[in-house]
Amino acid sequence: MHLFRATAIRFVILLGVVSLFADATYEGARSISGPYLALLGASGTVVGFVAGFGELVGYGLRLVSGYLSDRTRRYWAMTLVGYALNLLAVPLLALAGQWELAAALLITERMGKALRTPARDAMLSYATKATGRGWGFGLHEAMDQVGAVAGPIIVTVVMARQNSYPAAFAALAIPAILALSVLLMARWLYPHPQDLEPTAPQLQAQGFPRAYWIYLAAVALVAVGYVDFPLIAYHFGKTSSVPDTWIPLLYAIAMGVDALAALLFGRWFDRIGIQILMIVSLISAFFAPLVFLGGFRLAVVGMAIWGVGMGAQESILRAAIADMVSRERRGSAYGIFNTGFGVFWFLGSALMGILYDLSLPALITFSVVMQLASVPLFFVVGKQLRK
Repeated sequence: MHLFRATAIRFVILLGVVSLFADATYEGARSISGPYLALLGASGTVVGFVAGFGELVGYGLRLVSGYLSDRTRRYWAMTLVGYALNLLAVPLLALAGQWELAAALLITERMGKALRTPARDAMLSYATKATGRGWGFGLHEAMDQVGAVAGPIIVTVVMARQNSYPAAFAALAIPAILALSVLLMARWLYPHPQDLEPTAPQLQAQGFPRAYWIYLAAVALVAVGYVDFPLIAYHFGKTSSVPDTWIPLLYAIAMGVDALAALLFGRWFDRIGIQILMIVSLISAFFAPLVFLGGFRLAVVGMAIWGVGMGAQESILRAAIADMVSRERRGSAYGIFNTGFGVFWFLGSALMGILYDLSLPALITFSVVMQLASVPLFFVVGKQLRK
């Protein structure tokens, strides 16, 4: 059993390395995509539309790709094609001489992520049966965040030395190629990741259990009430509560907390189960008053708490699904989960942007209440699973 667990851990680490290099590629690109489109002649309306439509495509298509991965059982094929689109679109931006082509490549990058995410998460779920669901997904998220920090740093260094957007995008071909190389190695070493789950859980194969749908409702409340960082950064800049030079640093701090929280709460999830999500929601619900009403010191604390919530969202929220749904339906389950999360995140972000202009206390109240409302639903899910 120890040897089996070691094999599963190696698979999780390999996919974590892939995510590290992949995040470095597309997060690096996203850090300069707006100014690059503007340089090519795109208007502010176009930049906003491309960003919004890309995210809509990136989440909406996961519903389809998740279903297809389960229907065809071609998890590796979906993952490989998705990563290829996701990553190769980035260095090609260096050759885009028109904003229309650059916009198409940015949307293609989001399409690739939509195609590969449910299939990859399903494969991860097979391995995490042996490693511990929370720890496995938490380790993957921690490695993912290392890449999310490294990518913008790579771009910053290239821009500082050459002051060239094409050169920055071309430099991102290095982590892109590394990600695809490690992915192919993982495919060669683990052609049948389903075998990493030693015993199939005794769950219904047709449809999804009631606990899954209650869980999605709880997750939707978390998503709709979680303030996105651009609005927080906008507030910092508008009120001068945080110096401009500190704003990106606070984001980096939050990402570091995100990685640590993913590992810590992932381990606790394996020990006490879904109840840990109740604790996380109770903690992270109060970042909004700190970042919007406090001064610099409280803003730092608020961003750390914001990072705790993000770490949980990217790790144990995914881990919990694996214990609710039969292995034959996990691709679809992750597709529905990702699509729903993305839609409610978008709706919540839009609403809270409106509330910010109307009433800051109303925004804070909405954010806190929505997240606290998820706690009783997580409690109900825990009871359903114990049955």
